[in-house]
Amino acid sequence: MSRFFPQGPKIPLFVNLLALVLVSLVAAELVNLAIVMALPRPEPDFYALTDVEQALNGLIVQATPSQGGAPRPFNIHLRSSPPVESGGGGFRGGIERRIARDLGTVPTSVVFVRPYLGPLSLRPPPSMHRPPGDRWSGLDHPRRDFPPDGLNPGRPDPQTFLAAPFTAALKLADGSWRVVEPRRRGFLDAWEQHVLLWFLASAAALTPMAYLFARRLAAPIAAFAFAAERLGRDPNAPPLELKGSAEVTVAARAFNDMQSRLRRYVHDRTSMIGAVAHDLRTPLTRLRFHLESAPPDLKAKMTADITQMDAMVADVLAFVRDASQTSVHAKLELSSLLDTVADEFAELGADVRVQPAERTVVEGDSLALKRMFANLIDNAIKFGGLARARLYRDEGTVVVDIEDDGPGLPVSEFESVFEPFHRAEPSRNRDTGGIGLGLTVARTIARAHGGDVVLDNRIGGGLLARVRLPI
Repeated sequence: MSRFFPQGPKIPLFVNLLALVLVSLVAAELVNLAIVMALPRPEPDFYALTDVEQALNGLIVQATPSQGGAPRPFNIHLRSSPPVESGGGGFRGGIERRIARDLGTVPTSVVFVRPYLGPLSLRPPPSMHRPPGDRWSGLDHPRRDFPPDGLNPGRPDPQTFLAAPFTAALKLADGSWRVVEPRRRGFLDAWEQHVLLWFLASAAALTPMAYLFARRLAAPIAAFAFAAERLGRDPNAPPLELKGSAEVTVAARAFNDMQSRLRRYVHDRTSMIGAVAHDLRTPLTRLRFHLESAPPDLKAKMTADITQMDAMVADVLAFVRDASQTSVHAKLELSSLLDTVADEFAELGADVRVQPAERTVVEGDSLALKRMFANLIDNAIKFGGLARARLYRDEGTVVVDIEDDGPGLPVSEFESVFEPFHRAEPSRNRDTGGIGLGLTVARTIARAHGGDVVLDNRIGGGLLARVRLPI
C-alpha cells in the first residue's frame, strides 16, 4: 500500500491544505514578478489633440499614433445625446475648453470622457524619448503653439497628446453629437496581453504543483476504497499501512481494527459450527453401536437416518473448512477449468454439455472455482436432469451460464435459496436436494473472487444460474 500513502511525517490534513495554498500563491507571485521584470512596460497609444479636433470637424477619419506605425482609424458615429455630462473642471474640463477654443465653439458643446494619463504634455509623451538605437527612435511630432489658455496661462501650448482610450464628442448644428473614439488595436491591447500572459504562465507553473498536492490528498481515499473492496473478497487481507497525514493515520487504524473484529467474528462463527458438527459424530457413533442389537426392520431404517445425518455433518465440516482456510489465487484458464468439471460429471453418466468458448484467463483459486461450478452443475442435474454451460465475455467480466430443463423457482426464492441450510425442495431427502449448502458455497466462492452468482427462470422453462467474475 506504499503507493497509496506517500512517505513522510504525519502532518495534519489542514497543514497540507494550507501549505498548498501558500506555495501556490508564492509561485504565482514569483512568476508574475519574473514576467514584469522581463517584459517592457505596456504603454497606451497617444494621439495628437489636433488629430482628434480634425476628426470632430469631420476632416479626417484616421490618425498616426505617437509610437509610429500604420495610421489607425477612428470610430466616428453620430448620436442624439452626449456620452456623459461634462466634468466641468480639472484636466477633463481643461481639454473640453481647449477643444472648444480651437474649434471656435462654446465649452458646453464639447464632451471629453476618460481623461488622458497625466497632465497636459509640455513635450511629446514618454514613448517619444528613447535612447539612441531604440526601436522607437527617429519618431518625432512637430510642435504647435497655441495662444495661452486657462491650463497654461501666459505660455504657448505645445503639441498635446491624449492617451487612449478616450471619447470625445462635439455637438453639431442640428443638435446631434459627433463622437470620436480610437479604434482598438487588434483583439487585445498591450496591457491585456500582459495580463493574459501572467494568467497562462501562472497556470502552467501551478498545474504540476497542484497535481502533486491533489494526488497526495486523494491517495488515502483511493487506498480506503481499495481496502474496502478487498475486505469484501478476503477478510484475511493484510491491514492498511499507517502512513499519510495524522487524520489518515487515525482512520487507517480504525479501519484495521474493524477488519480485525470482522475476521474474529467470522472465525468464531465458523469455528462454533464446526465444533458442533464435529461433536455430533460421537453420539452418531454410539447410535451405530446400539443398532447392532436392534431388530432387523428397525435397524435398516435407523441406519439410513444415521447415514444421512453423518453425511450432513460431513458437509458442514467441509463448508467450515473451506470458509476458514486461506485461498491461494493464481492465473488460470477458466474455459479449461469448466471443461474439466464437466468431464468429471460425464464420467459418472450425467448429461453435461459445454459450449466451446474462447480462452479466458482470470485470477483465482482453482480448487474453489471447481467446487463452485461442481455445485451449480450438480444442482442443475438433480432438479433439471441435465446441465448446459456457456462461457462468454461481457463488459470486462467473464460470464458462465449454467442452464437446466427443470421446473425453475418462484421469484421469491431467488435469494432465499442462497441462505445456509435452505432447501427449495421441501423434503429432506438427500437424493433430491442435499442439505442446502451447495448454492451458499457457490455464492461465497464467487463473491470471494469479486463476482457473484444470481438465478433466473428461462423463458422456455428451466433455471439459469449465472456466474460473473472479473477478468
